[in-house]
Amino acid sequence: MSVAFTKEDSAETASETLLPDRPISAEPNLVTEAGLQALQSQLAEARDAYNAASTIEDVNERRRQSAVPFRDLRYFTDRLRTAQVVLNQASTDTVSFGSTVSFSRDDGRVQKYRIVGEDEADPKAGSISYVSPVARMLIGKAIGDVVTLGDRELEIIAIS
Repeated sequence: MSVAFTKEDSAETASETLLPDRPISAEPNLVTEAGLQALQSQLAEARDAYNAASTIEDVNERRRQSAVPFRDLRYFTDRLRTAQVVLNQASTDTVSFGSTVSFSRDDGRVQKYRIVGEDEADPKAGSISYVSPVARMLIGKAIGDVVTLGDRELEIIAIS
Protein backbone atom coordinates (compact mmCIF):
# COMPACT_ATOMS: atom_id res chain seq x y z
CA MET A 1 0.00 0.00 0.00
CA SER A 2 2.82 2.42 0.75
CA VAL A 3 4.18 1.86 -2.77
CA ALA A 4 0.96 3.24 -4.24
CA PHE A 5 1.27 6.34 -2.10
CA THR A 6 4.89 6.75 -3.12
CA LYS A 7 4.02 6.44 -6.80
CA GLU A 8 1.17 8.89 -6.42
CA ASP A 9 3.40 11.31 -4.55
CA SER A 10 6.14 10.88 -7.17
CA ALA A 11 3.70 11.55 -10.02
CA GLU A 12 2.39 14.63 -8.23
CA THR A 13 5.91 15.85 -7.55
CA ALA A 14 6.95 15.20 -11.13
CA SER A 15 4.09 17.35 -12.42
CA GLU A 16 5.07 20.11 -9.96
CA THR A 17 8.65 20.10 -11.19
CA LEU A 18 8.01 20.25 -14.92
CA LEU A 19 8.34 24.02 -15.05
CA PRO A 20 8.05 25.76 -18.40
CA ASP A 21 11.20 27.44 -19.65
CA ARG A 22 11.58 31.13 -18.97
CA PRO A 23 10.64 33.06 -22.11
CA ILE A 24 13.53 34.21 -24.26
CA SER A 25 13.14 37.27 -26.43
CA ALA A 26 13.58 37.00 -30.18
CA GLU A 27 15.59 40.26 -30.08
CA PRO A 28 19.41 40.12 -30.15
CA ASN A 29 20.79 39.54 -26.65
CA LEU A 30 22.73 42.80 -26.32
CA VAL A 31 24.37 43.34 -22.92
CA THR A 32 26.67 45.83 -21.29
CA GLU A 33 29.87 44.59 -19.65
CA ALA A 34 28.11 44.82 -16.27
CA GLY A 35 25.16 42.92 -17.72
CA LEU A 36 27.45 40.10 -18.84
CA GLN A 37 28.94 39.89 -15.35
CA ALA A 38 25.43 39.83 -13.85
CA LEU A 39 24.44 36.94 -16.14
CA GLN A 40 27.57 35.04 -15.11
CA SER A 41 26.77 35.63 -11.45
CA GLN A 42 23.15 34.55 -11.87
CA LEU A 43 24.27 31.37 -13.64
CA ALA A 44 26.66 30.60 -10.76
CA GLU A 45 23.88 31.18 -8.22
CA ALA A 46 21.53 28.86 -10.14
CA ARG A 47 24.27 26.23 -10.36
CA ASP A 48 24.92 26.47 -6.60
CA ALA A 49 21.20 26.18 -5.81
CA TYR A 50 20.85 23.19 -8.13
CA ASN A 51 23.89 21.47 -6.61
CA ALA A 52 22.55 22.08 -3.10
CA ALA A 53 19.15 20.65 -4.06
CA SER A 54 20.85 17.61 -5.61
CA THR A 55 22.13 16.56 -2.19
CA ILE A 56 18.63 16.20 -0.71
CA GLU A 57 17.99 12.52 0.02
CA ASP A 58 14.20 12.47 -0.41
CA VAL A 59 13.65 12.15 -4.16
CA ASN A 60 10.38 14.10 -4.15
CA GLU A 61 11.80 16.96 -2.14
CA ARG A 62 14.94 16.94 -4.34
CA ARG A 63 12.73 17.31 -7.43
CA ARG A 64 10.78 20.16 -5.84
CA GLN A 65 13.88 22.02 -4.70
CA SER A 66 15.81 21.58 -7.96
CA ALA A 67 13.01 22.57 -10.36
CA VAL A 68 13.55 26.34 -10.30
CA PRO A 69 17.37 26.23 -10.25
CA PHE A 70 17.37 23.75 -13.15
CA ARG A 71 15.07 26.01 -15.19
CA ASP A 72 17.29 29.00 -14.34
CA LEU A 73 20.41 27.04 -15.35
CA ARG A 74 18.92 26.46 -18.80
CA TYR A 75 17.89 30.10 -19.13
CA PHE A 76 21.16 31.71 -18.01
CA THR A 77 23.26 29.22 -19.99
CA ASP A 78 21.36 30.18 -23.14
CA ARG A 79 21.53 33.91 -22.36
CA LEU A 80 25.30 33.73 -21.84
CA ARG A 81 25.73 31.69 -25.01
CA THR A 82 23.91 34.35 -27.06
CA ALA A 83 25.18 37.46 -25.23
CA GLN A 84 26.62 40.19 -27.45
CA VAL A 85 28.61 42.66 -25.37
CA VAL A 86 28.25 46.25 -26.55
CA LEU A 87 31.07 48.44 -25.29
CA ASN A 88 30.29 51.93 -24.03
CA GLN A 89 30.16 54.45 -26.83
CA ALA A 90 32.75 57.22 -26.69
CA SER A 91 30.37 59.72 -28.26
CA THR A 92 27.61 61.44 -26.36
CA ASP A 93 26.23 63.19 -29.43
CA THR A 94 23.35 60.75 -29.87
CA VAL A 95 21.53 58.26 -27.69
CA SER A 96 22.70 54.68 -28.17
CA PHE A 97 22.84 51.37 -26.34
CA GLY A 98 24.61 51.98 -23.02
CA SER A 99 23.84 55.70 -22.98
CA THR A 100 22.39 57.40 -19.95
CA VAL A 101 19.80 59.86 -21.18
CA SER A 102 17.94 62.57 -19.29
CA PHE A 103 14.72 63.91 -20.71
CA SER A 104 11.98 66.24 -19.63
CA ARG A 105 8.36 65.32 -20.03
CA ASP A 106 5.70 67.74 -21.16
CA ASP A 107 4.35 67.77 -17.58
CA GLY A 108 7.70 69.16 -16.32
CA ARG A 109 9.10 65.97 -14.78
CA VAL A 110 12.70 65.08 -15.57
CA GLN A 111 13.69 61.42 -15.85
CA LYS A 112 17.04 59.74 -16.36
CA TYR A 113 17.57 56.19 -17.64
CA ARG A 114 20.45 54.09 -18.88
CA ILE A 115 19.64 52.00 -21.96
CA VAL A 116 20.75 48.41 -21.37
CA GLY A 117 20.01 44.79 -22.30
CA GLU A 118 16.75 43.06 -21.52
CA ASP A 119 18.03 40.98 -18.60
CA GLU A 120 19.68 43.93 -16.87
CA ALA A 121 16.81 46.41 -17.23
CA ASP A 122 15.35 47.70 -13.96
CA PRO A 123 13.32 50.90 -14.38
CA LYS A 124 13.12 51.48 -10.61
CA ALA A 125 16.93 51.47 -10.51
CA GLY A 126 17.21 53.78 -13.55
CA SER A 127 17.76 51.38 -16.45
CA ILE A 128 15.47 50.41 -19.31
CA SER A 129 15.74 47.77 -22.00
CA TYR A 130 16.83 48.86 -25.44
CA VAL A 131 13.68 47.21 -26.82
CA SER A 132 11.32 49.23 -24.60
CA PRO A 133 9.11 51.76 -26.40
CA VAL A 134 10.82 54.72 -24.70
CA ALA A 135 14.33 53.49 -25.56
CA ARG A 136 13.37 52.76 -29.16
CA MET A 137 12.12 56.33 -29.52
CA LEU A 138 15.24 57.84 -27.92
CA ILE A 139 17.97 55.84 -29.71
CA GLY A 140 19.59 57.88 -32.45
CA LYS A 141 18.30 61.21 -31.12
CA ALA A 142 20.41 64.13 -29.88
CA ILE A 143 20.15 66.73 -27.12
CA GLY A 144 17.26 69.07 -27.84
CA ASP A 145 15.34 66.53 -29.92
CA VAL A 146 11.72 65.98 -28.98
CA VAL A 147 10.09 62.58 -29.40
CA THR A 148 6.42 61.77 -29.14
CA LEU A 149 5.33 58.69 -27.26
CA GLY A 150 1.58 58.31 -27.48
CA ASP A 151 0.19 61.67 -26.39
CA ARG A 152 3.35 62.63 -24.45
CA GLU A 153 6.40 64.54 -25.57
CA LEU A 154 9.90 63.91 -24.27
CA GLU A 155 12.75 66.39 -24.81
CA ILE A 156 16.29 65.08 -24.51
CA ILE A 157 18.28 67.35 -22.18
CA ALA A 158 21.46 65.31 -21.54
CA ILE A 159 23.32 62.25 -22.83
CA SER A 160 26.20 60.62 -21.05
